Amino acid sequence: SADYPDLRKHNNCMAECLTPAIYARLRDKMTPNGYTLDQCIQTGVDNPGHPFIKTVGMVAGDEESYEVFAEIFDPVIKVRHNGYDPCTMKHHTDLDASKITHGQFDERYVLSSRVRTGRSIRGLSLPPACTRAERREVENVVVTALAGLKGDLCGKYYSLTNMSEKDQQQLIDDHFLFDKPVSPLLTCAGMARDWPDARGIWY
Repeated sequence: SADYPDLRKHNNCMAECLTPAIYARLRDKMTPNGYTLDQCIQTGVDNPGHPFIKTVGMVAGDEESYEVFAEIFDPVIKVRHNGYDPCTMKHHTDLDASKITHGQFDERYVLSSRVRTGRSIRGLSLPPACTRAERREVENVVVTALAGLKGDLCGKYYSLTNMSEKDQQQLIDDHFLFDKPVSPLLTCAGMARDWPDARGIWY
């Protein structure tokens, strides 16, 4: 295809796995939400990577991306996750917190820590492809769920668009507040669109 990207100097998982034949078979397909192969791989095309740091090089726009573009997602997942094959293997999930051992940090060395998670809400597109309305619906769903937490998990949601200067300064002082994404890996994937609309922090 004349549209096949020049990946000769790229070092990412997508560039390692994508071939002209795979591109030709997938380039005209799209998910029910209209997400295309070129949108999936754009961040990997725009960001060649570093010789010693291999990035993923592609993103999913929605749940269906993994099925419609499985011919490229499956091998990329296998490369990125040390041989995990989504076609023949099943990820084991164990959320039993009682099995965690040595979970106490030594306060002489650890001042704070954070857990970073991603969200997937069935029926709503993922950040690279979601509309403003979908992003606001994600915010609503997540805030409603978090409001149901009890005990030491209780907290308050601070919307970045409605945050007072006092709250903003407190969150900065506590090292919790985050800035608009500036990494080309994220911005090329559409992660910073409409910032700070429908973004916030639960604290």
